[in-house]
Amino acid sequence: MTILAARKARLLVATSLIALGAHHAAFAEMAPAPGLNTYGVPGLLDMPSGEALPDGYLTTSMAGFGSTLRTTLSFQISPRLSASFRYTGVQHWNRTTGLDNQFNTYYDRSFDVRYQILTEGQYRPAVTVGLQDFLGTGLLSAEYIAATKHISPRLKLTGGLGWGRLGSHGDIGSPLGDRDPVDVGEGGKVNFGQWFRGPVAPFAGVEWQATDKLSLKAEYSSDAYELEDEKRQTMELKNPFSFGAEYQVNENLRLGGYYMYGSEVGFSAQFTMNPGARPQGNVNDTAPDPVKARPARAADPEAWSPEWVTQPDVGPVLIENLNKRLKADGLLVEGIRYQGDTVRVTVRNDRYDAEAQVIGRVARAMTNVMPASVERFEIVPVVNGIPASQVAVRRSDVEQLEFAPDAAAQLRQRVEIGEADPLRGTGMVMNPDLYPRFRWNLGPYLRASLFDPEAPVRAEVGARLTASFELAPGQLLSTSIAQPLAGNLDKGDPPSPSDSPNPPPRVRSNVSLYDQEGAPAIEHLTWAWYAHPTATIHTRITAGYLERMFGGVSAEVLWKRSDSPFGLGAEINYVKQRDFDQLFGFQDYDTVTGHVSGYLEFAHGYHAQVDVGRYLAGDIGATLSLNREFDNGWKVGVFATKTDMSAEDFGEGSYDKGITLSIPFTWSLGTPSRDVASTTLRSLSRDGGARLEVEGRLYETYRDYDTSGLDGQWGRFWK
Repeated sequence: MTILAARKARLLVATSLIALGAHHAAFAEMAPAPGLNTYGVPGLLDMPSGEALPDGYLTTSMAGFGSTLRTTLSFQISPRLSASFRYTGVQHWNRTTGLDNQFNTYYDRSFDVRYQILTEGQYRPAVTVGLQDFLGTGLLSAEYIAATKHISPRLKLTGGLGWGRLGSHGDIGSPLGDRDPVDVGEGGKVNFGQWFRGPVAPFAGVEWQATDKLSLKAEYSSDAYELEDEKRQTMELKNPFSFGAEYQVNENLRLGGYYMYGSEVGFSAQFTMNPGARPQGNVNDTAPDPVKARPARAADPEAWSPEWVTQPDVGPVLIENLNKRLKADGLLVEGIRYQGDTVRVTVRNDRYDAEAQVIGRVARAMTNVMPASVERFEIVPVVNGIPASQVAVRRSDVEQLEFAPDAAAQLRQRVEIGEADPLRGTGMVMNPDLYPRFRWNLGPYLRASLFDPEAPVRAEVGARLTASFELAPGQLLSTSIAQPLAGNLDKGDPPSPSDSPNPPPRVRSNVSLYDQEGAPAIEHLTWAWYAHPTATIHTRITAGYLERMFGGVSAEVLWKRSDSPFGLGAEINYVKQRDFDQLFGFQDYDTVTGHVSGYLEFAHGYHAQVDVGRYLAGDIGATLSLNREFDNGWKVGVFATKTDMSAEDFGEGSYDKGITLSIPFTWSLGTPSRDVASTTLRSLSRDGGARLEVEGRLYETYRDYDTSGLDGQWGRFWK
C-alpha cells in the first residue's frame, strides 16, 4: 500500500467513525458518565472523545505511564463547555545529555478548553472541539475534533482528527496551512497562530462496558511522542496502539490500568465530585419550630388586641423569648422594632450557609412569640452588625402554607425582598446583652503550595488561634495567630536575583522568606468599621496588620441593590510591607493601591467581576474573574490579571492567572456550618498583578442575602 493510500485509509476510518449513527439516543442516556483519559478529560486512553461530563462536575485525575505523570483538575463549566488545569512531570528529561542532576524532572503547567458542538442523538454522534495546552510552552499543545457514538448500550466508538502533537503520527497532510513554531518567551501566551494548522492525523478507539463497573478500552493514537521518544528518550514508542481496563469503584472513584504504545505500563485514578449532591446525603440538623397558628379573632379577641405595644419593656422581652427559641439554631436576635401590625427583627446567623433557612427558622419562631395582632414579619439578616437586606413575610401565609404542596415556591411568590434601613432607626430596641462581645477559637490549619517546579507539593500544618471582639454594631477587633508544627513550606528557595535593570518590588515572590521566619506569625490584627449610610451603600474601613505581608489602612465602598444583578465598588489602600517574621515590624517598601470593581450576576449561578486599578508592585491593569456558584455554596472560578508590567519583569507565565475553588463544610460534613475551605491554584506566586488580601470585602460579605442569593437557597425555607 502506498503512503497516499495509507493516509486515505486512515482518513476513511476517522470520518466513518464521526459519521456513525443508526441507533437510538437512549443508548447514550443509559451509559454512565464518561471516563477520563490520561490528560484528565473525557476520552479513551490518551486520545479525547466527543463526550462531556455532566454539568457542574469537578474531576481530579492522576495518570502516569513510563516517565510521565499528569495531574489534572477539570470543571464542566456548562453542559457543553469545560476547562482543565494540568500539571505534568516527566522524569529523566536530561537522559540524553547526561545532566542527571540538573533539571532531571521537567515540570510543565497547561490549560485546556473543550466545547461540545453536538450532543449525541439518534443518528448523530457527540462531537467536541478542544484546545489542549493553548497557553505557555506548548509541550502538550494540540487541537482536535472528536466524535463518539454508542452502537449499543454498552459499546461506543470514538474517532477524530488531531493537530499539533495529536497530528504527529500518521498525518494526512496540512490542509489548513503550516504550523508556526511556538514563541515560548516567558510563557503564558495564547498560541493563536498554531490552532488547527500543520499536519493533521486521525485517531480512533472503542470502549466496551463489560459489566456495570468494568470497562475495556482500545485505541489507535495519533501522537508520536516525538520529543519524549526520539529526543529525550524518556519512553519508547513501539506502535500506536494502547489497551486498558477501568473499574468504577464507587460513584466518586474510578481506577484504570493500561498497556500503552507496545512498551509502557500505565495507571490512572479519577476522582469525581458533583457539587449538586452531598456525599453525606441530606443535612443533619435540629428540627425547626412548628408554626403556631393564631386563634380566631372572634374566639379570642383579647389575644388580637394591639395594646401590647404600649406595655413597658416589651421589646427586651420579645428579644429574650425569640433568642430562647433560636439559640439551638445558632441564630441571635440583635434588635427589634414594632409598629402597628408589623414587627422588624434583626438577626445574626452564625450557623447556616443556606441563608433562606435562616429566614424560615426566624419566621417560625416569630409565630410562637409574637402577639396575634402582628401580621407582617420583617426579617433583617445582619453581618458584622450591619443589615444586609430585608425579607418581609406575611404571618398568615406562613400559617396557611406550612403543609401545602410546593410550599416554598408558593411562599416565595408572596415574599418581598428589599433594602434594609440602618439598624438604629426610630424605635429600634437593641439586645442589651449583645455588645461588647468576645469570641475565640483554637484549631488546626493546613496551608499548601502547589506547582513549584522545584517541589510540586509543599504543605504545612499547625495551630491557629483566632479571636474577635465586637465593640458595637459594625466595629470589630480581630486577630489570627498561627504556629507551624510540621511541614516543608519553609524549605522553599528564596527568589533568584532579577536580570531586569529595573526589577519590580518583591511583593509576593519572596513568600518563602515569610514561610521560613513566621513561627509564630500574626496573620492579621485589625480594627474594622462597617457602615450602612444609605439603603444601597455599604462601607468598610480596616486598619492594622491586614495580611501576612502588608499592613496599613484599607477603605472600601459598595453600591448594590438587593434586586439588581449589578454592583459597583471602589477600594483604596495605603500599605507597608511587613517584616518576614510577621510580628510587629515593617520593611521600607510602602505603596498606594486600589481598584474600581464591577460585579454582574448571570442566570444559573454565573458571576463575573472586573477589577481595574493599581496593584501592590505599582503596576496598573485589570483582573477578570468568572465564577460559577451552586445552590449549596460550591464555587468554582477562573481569573486572569494583565497589567502594564512587561513579561520579562513578570517572569515565567507573563501574567497572573489561576483557578479558585471554594467548598462549604456543610456539603462535605452534612451538618450546618458557615465555614468554607477555599484555595487558589495558580502557576507561581509572582509580583505582577498582586492584590492586597484584606479580609471582609463587602461584595462577598453581603451578597448572599440579596434576592439572587436567597432565591438560590429558597427551597430550604421550611427546613
